[in-house]
Amino acid sequence: MDGKFDVTTEARKPTSPGASYSYPAPSAVLELLKPVTWFPPMWAFACGVVASGVPILSNWYIALVGMVLAGPLVCAMSQAINDWYDRHVDAINEPQRPIPSGRVPGKWGLYVAGIWSGLSLLVAMTLGTWVVIATVVALFLAWAYSAPPLRLKRNGWAGNAACGFSYESLAWVTGTAAMLGGALPPVGVLALAGLYGLGAHGIMTLNDFKAIKGDREMGINSLPVLLGPERAAQVACAIMAAPQFVVVGLLMSWGRFIEAVIVVFLLAGQFLMMRRFLRSPIKDAIWYSGFGVPLYVLGMMVSAVALRALATA
Repeated sequence: MDGKFDVTTEARKPTSPGASYSYPAPSAVLELLKPVTWFPPMWAFACGVVASGVPILSNWYIALVGMVLAGPLVCAMSQAINDWYDRHVDAINEPQRPIPSGRVPGKWGLYVAGIWSGLSLLVAMTLGTWVVIATVVALFLAWAYSAPPLRLKRNGWAGNAACGFSYESLAWVTGTAAMLGGALPPVGVLALAGLYGLGAHGIMTLNDFKAIKGDREMGINSLPVLLGPERAAQVACAIMAAPQFVVVGLLMSWGRFIEAVIVVFLLAGQFLMMRRFLRSPIKDAIWYSGFGVPLYVLGMMVSAVALRALATA
């Protein structure tokens, strides 16, 4: 043996004397799907719904189905496939998680990811052509991020770009497309969705600070591993901030001055919190995720409101 963790063997070991598992418990599957991670794409989808300019109350069913697609289906699938291919790293960093702990035994992590991928496509087909296209791209990126041979997460630049594009840009575009009957969203929506997805690259980097030890051991070149914690924190902050300046410029060019000023104030609040994060990136990455990132995503909704005003003018 080469000393690496064998999840196929370990997953079949009982977690308590006399216990034996062939199938995961529903609670273990739910933990694998990580509901806490569903909020970002669901929020981005909601931004797309608002930005469409389509009456929401009379189309609430489409909005509801789309949010299920963005969060409990596509995002949840990405969490399952990531945990399956990260089982060796998790055995070092977080051995209590469902797969390394054996609560999701055998290859059930992989099976869940496959089943959820199929369900995602079926639901997307009820919402129109461009929703299907966006969903296919999101599913491809989710598998490419975690699974060989691409395994984009091995490089922090490529992996975080894939996540940011999927969680923010594609979810936003999907929301607008769903409300427009599956049509391609207008250029303004595509521009802001792309910019906020670019900024989300920095948000994804925040998640990497907690796993530096395991990433180094397993050869995953996250930005904190590649650049060091201090430099990675600086890059993350710059990537989060720069697109928001462009958003402000676009809003002003469209005559949406009130929304532009609000985004400026939200950005100023982020800068104040970034100062603390930059002083102690490993210690305060989770803190900044909890307090600074919400200002970023609030700016997304403010920008969506501006697009809605333009669409209904």
